[in-house]
Amino acid sequence: MDPAEAALITEPTQVAALLAAVLAGVFALSRVAALEKLFDVVPPVIWAYFVPMLLTTAGVTPASNPAYDWFSYVLLPFALFLLMITIDLRAIFSLGPLALAMMLVGTLGIVIGGPIAYLAVGQFIGDPETWKGMAALSGSWIGGTANMLALKESVGLSDAGLAPIIVVDTVVGYGWMAVLLFLSGYQARFDRWVGADTAAIDRVNATLQAMDTSRRPSTTATVAMIVGLGFGAAVLSRVLGGLLPTLGDPTIISGGTWAVLLAVTAGLALSFTPMRQLEPDGASRIGFAALYLLLTSIGATADLAAVLQAPSYLLMGVVWLAVHISLLFLAAKLLKAPLFFVATGSMANVGGAASAPIVAGVYLPAMAPVGLLMAVAGYVLGIYAALGCAWMLGQLGG
Repeated sequence: MDPAEAALITEPTQVAALLAAVLAGVFALSRVAALEKLFDVVPPVIWAYFVPMLLTTAGVTPASNPAYDWFSYVLLPFALFLLMITIDLRAIFSLGPLALAMMLVGTLGIVIGGPIAYLAVGQFIGDPETWKGMAALSGSWIGGTANMLALKESVGLSDAGLAPIIVVDTVVGYGWMAVLLFLSGYQARFDRWVGADTAAIDRVNATLQAMDTSRRPSTTATVAMIVGLGFGAAVLSRVLGGLLPTLGDPTIISGGTWAVLLAVTAGLALSFTPMRQLEPDGASRIGFAALYLLLTSIGATADLAAVLQAPSYLLMGVVWLAVHISLLFLAAKLLKAPLFFVATGSMANVGGAASAPIVAGVYLPAMAPVGLLMAVAGYVLGIYAALGCAWMLGQLGG
């Protein structure tokens, strides 16, 4: 009997409902006071991936199912479009040149660190999908989970090949976050060493005070508009993406990549229109919910045995981040950037919107929004920069 048919639950609607219930359960548990510390260390997005993996391993859900295919086809461009349409690029640019420069240096460190880590460690792992997994990781480390899933589809990484990458993203990425939190106690010493321009932080803080960060209760009409726009953009981008040619050898720009690029670019273009006013109504929250639901389906298709490959991948991740960190500290010395901008610039790339505000808030409690804005800049830049990193990795390992 086919293992997919032997699972306890195989009907697509039931599988989709179970994954949605898993996601709801994860976030419900994350709000329980007694479990807060656990979810601070291992955030909900990680559980959203690994719990479905364990369900498949236990024979509850199948490793392949039409529900997973539908999630992949629709939810990725749906989520990316909604996340992009809500971005305030003017607010990002208003952060000033020093903050943006440190974020860009962090991005550069990820882009060039990937090929260096592949040459130093990745090529010896012995898995033909190593370069594809690293391409997906470059997406995660320049913008977060959304870009990781976009790059996974772009380079054709298997679901099983993503498992060790999730481990690296969690262990190495959050390990570096812990180091940054520890370094917050050495801000004054570091800033004196580089001769930091701390007045730059005051200027950014003044900008934040002028920003509108309001939220309002969603209505049926606005939710219908958000969902309708998202699904329309998702399907249209898939149809148009399928008509465009594949590029690269090995393939980096596929029909799926074109669909993602079309959804991202259309969302960014519409962010300059009144459509961006859908953000206070919850557009980005709906986008993130769709993204996490997609992640549950990817987890359900993964092979738990692939996690056993993690040790060699972990070493690769450490080498990769070492390049990123070295460039950031060099730039801080040359640009006289405070440690605050080093930490937030790094987490805006490696940690994304979930972690960057936390790190920024530990360094300067009033400046948590800076981390969020820099992470949003990572979302915008991530898909394009990560494709460049993927191309270089493909030349080395493809």
